[in-house]
Amino acid sequence: MASVVGFIRRFLDKPGSIDLSPFERIVAEAGELEDEVRGRPRRDRRAGLRPDTVGTAEFCAVVREAARRTLGQRPFDVQLVGVLAMLNGHVVQMATGEGKTLAGALTAAGFALRGKRVHAVSVNDYLARRDAEWMAPLYEALGLTVGWIAETSSPEERREAYSRDVTYAAVSELGFDVLRDRLRTDPADLVVPTPQVALVDEADSVLVDEARVPLVLAGAADPGAAVPEMAALVRRLSRGYHYKIDEEGRNVFLTAKGTDTVEKALGIDLYHDPGMVTEVNLALHAHALLTRDVDYIVRDGRVHLINPSRGRVAILQRWPDGLQAAVEAKEKLPASETGEILDSLTIQGLLRRYPEICGMTGTAVAVGEQLREFYDLRVAVIPPNKPCVRLDEPDRIYATAEDKERALLDEIAAQHATGRPILIGTLDVAESEHLDELLRTRGLRPVVLNAKNDAEEAAIIAGAGARGTITVSTQMAGRGTDIRLGGQAVPDTNGATPDGQAVPEQDGDAAAREREVADLGGLYVIGTGRHDSSRLDDQLRGRAGRQGDPGGSVFFVSGEDALLTAYVPDESPPPADPADPDGVVRHKRAAELIAHAQRVAEGVNLEIHRNTWRYTRLLEQQRAQLLERRDRVLHGDTAADALREACPDRYRELSEAVGEDLVKRAARQIVLFHLDRCWTEHLGYLADLREGIHLRALGRLNPLDEFNREAVPAYRSLLDEVERRSKETFETADITRDLADQGLKRPTATWTYLVQDNPFGSEWDRILQRVSGALKRRNRGT
Repeated sequence: MASVVGFIRRFLDKPGSIDLSPFERIVAEAGELEDEVRGRPRRDRRAGLRPDTVGTAEFCAVVREAARRTLGQRPFDVQLVGVLAMLNGHVVQMATGEGKTLAGALTAAGFALRGKRVHAVSVNDYLARRDAEWMAPLYEALGLTVGWIAETSSPEERREAYSRDVTYAAVSELGFDVLRDRLRTDPADLVVPTPQVALVDEADSVLVDEARVPLVLAGAADPGAAVPEMAALVRRLSRGYHYKIDEEGRNVFLTAKGTDTVEKALGIDLYHDPGMVTEVNLALHAHALLTRDVDYIVRDGRVHLINPSRGRVAILQRWPDGLQAAVEAKEKLPASETGEILDSLTIQGLLRRYPEICGMTGTAVAVGEQLREFYDLRVAVIPPNKPCVRLDEPDRIYATAEDKERALLDEIAAQHATGRPILIGTLDVAESEHLDELLRTRGLRPVVLNAKNDAEEAAIIAGAGARGTITVSTQMAGRGTDIRLGGQAVPDTNGATPDGQAVPEQDGDAAAREREVADLGGLYVIGTGRHDSSRLDDQLRGRAGRQGDPGGSVFFVSGEDALLTAYVPDESPPPADPADPDGVVRHKRAAELIAHAQRVAEGVNLEIHRNTWRYTRLLEQQRAQLLERRDRVLHGDTAADALREACPDRYRELSEAVGEDLVKRAARQIVLFHLDRCWTEHLGYLADLREGIHLRALGRLNPLDEFNREAVPAYRSLLDEVERRSKETFETADITRDLADQGLKRPTATWTYLVQDNPFGSEWDRILQRVSGALKRRNRGT
C-alpha cells in the first residue's frame, strides 16, 4: 500500500515524493566496494575520482572512507542517499541528528571535484566557521581547499576565502559582499567570484524565512536626529484612549483625543505640519509596537535588532533611519548615523544567480510548494538511520496565560525532580528571561540561551542533554549543534552545574551517562507556545529523539497567546473544563483553532514572500541590465569612449595635458559615480512609488501593473541622466585632483537596513489584512 501511495504522490509531483530508489541502488553498490577501498594505501584514496565519477558508487565508497579516516565518522547509507539527491539539485529533508553537516560537506566535495566553485550558505557566522574548520581534514584528504567568511572578515580575508574550492558563509555576508562589489570602482577590489554552486544549509530558513526581508545596503550620511521630547510625550499616552493598534498589531494611530493631547503639548496644528506628523508617528511606533527584549536588545549603549526567524542579534542591521532614531530616543541613547539606501537584493535574487542550487534541512516538505514556486527546487525526504521513537504529546491548552504559566512551572519542576534533562523553547528574549526568574524563585537553576549570549550557544546546546539540566532557549532554528544524551553540563553563573555539582575535570564514562539519561526518558522538549510557523515547532521538537534516542515533547498554549490574538482575534477559544481547577481546555475545537491560527500566520508570511518577489522582479531585471553596463565600464574603456564622443574637444585637451591613461581612469570614475548615484535615486523613487501605488486600486487599476508601467520609463530616464551628469562633470572637473573633493564622494561606511512593513500603513499591511481576513472568512464559512 505504501508503494502505491508513493507512486501516486510522485505522479502528482507532491513535495517530498522524489523517488530515492536510484540513489539507494548506487549506495548499495558502494557498500560492496567498501572493503576494497578501505584497503587502499592512504596516498591512493582518491584513485579513480574524476569529474565523471562523481555521483557513482566509486565516489560514494571513496568519500565514505575519507570521512572515516579523517573525521572518525563513517557516513550512514541514508547520508550518502542525501548526498546523491543534493548532487542532483534537490533539497533534502533529513531529521535533526542525522548528520546534515557531513552530508553537506560530501556534497560540496562532489561539486568541487567536478570543477565547480561551491558556496556553502549557512544561517550565521558561527556555523559557517565551525563547519569549515570541522570538515577541513576531509576536504584536504580529497585534495580540495576550504575557507569561511565571518562578519569581521577583512576584504583580503574574504577574497582569500572565495578563492577556495568550497567557501562557507552566512547568507547575509554573501549577500552584502555581492552588494558591496556592485559599488567597486577598481576591478582589483572585487571580492566575489562568478557564482557556480550554492549549497544551502537550513534551506527552509534561508530560502523562505529570510526571503521575506530584502538585504539592503546603506551608506553613511549625516548624524541621526530624533527629538527626545517626542519620545517623552508619547510615553505619557495611553493605549485605547490616546492611540489604537490595529488588529494585526502592525500599525498604530492617534485617536481624536490623542491628537488633541499632542497638539496641546506641542502648541501646533498637527496635520498642518507634515514633518511633525512623521516625528510623532515614528515616536509612537517605537513606543507602542517595538518592544525591548523582543524586537531588539540594548547592549553596550546601542540598539541591536533581533532577527525574528533565528532569535539572534542581527549584525549591522537597523530600521530605516527615522524609526531607528526614534527607538534610540525611546531608550535615551544618542542617535547613530543616518544613511541612504545604496542598493538592495532579495534572497531569491542572490541565490538565483547560481546555475546550480541544492540544500538540506529538517523541515523542507512543509515549504515544498514555495521552494518549487520561487526556486524551482524539489524536496527529497531521506529516511532516518534509526526510527524516531520520540513521544510527541498533544498540546496542553489553558484558558489564560496565567493558568498556562502555572502549569508550565509545575511540569518543569516535576520533570526536573526525576533528573530528566529539559529543553524549554521560548518565543522571545523577554519570555526566556522571565521564565528564568520564575524558575529561580522555585530554587531551580536553568541555563539561558538567547540573543544576549548567543556566542555561548554551542556549549549550552551541547550540554542540554546532561542529567538534571534545564535549558531555556529562544528560537532553535539553525542552532546546528546536536544534543547528546548525558552530555557535559554547562555551569551557571555561579560555576555550578544545574544539579549543584561542580563541573568535573574529566569527562568520565560518557556511555554510562547516556544510558542513565535514556532510562529517564531522554531529552524532554517543552514549547512555551506555538510559533507562527509549524516548521519552527517541528524544529524545536526535533532537538529530542536524535538517532533513535528516547525523548519527548509537548507545547503549552493558552487562549491569550499572541498567535491567537493576532491571527484569529474574532474567534473565542472554548472555555476551560469546569471540573478542572487548573484552567485546562479539553474541547477539541481549541486544538483546531490553534492549528487554524498557525495556518493564517503561514499564509500571511507566504503572501509577504510572494509580494516581495512580485515587486522586485522588474527591479531585478533592471539591476541586471545596469550591472552589465557597469561591468563594461569597470573592466574596459567604455566610459572613455562615450565621453570622447560626447566631449571630443575636452577629451583631446585633457589627453594632451595629462596623458590618455589618466583621462581614461578619470572617465571611469566619473561614469561609475553617476551610474551608482542615479541608481540610488531610482531606488528611492521606486520606494516612494510603491508606497502610494495601492491607491490606484480605487480606480480599478492593478497596483502591480501600474508600478511596472511607471518603473520602466523611470529606468530609461536614469540612463539618460547618467550620460548628462557624466558629460557635465567631465567638462568641468579637474581630473588631476581628487574627484571626491569635487562632489564625487562615496559613503565611508555601510550597513544593512531592516526592511519591514511601513509603520504608517503600506501595501504590505494591506496584504496582511486581506490575507488574514480572507482566511478567517473562509474558515467561518466551512
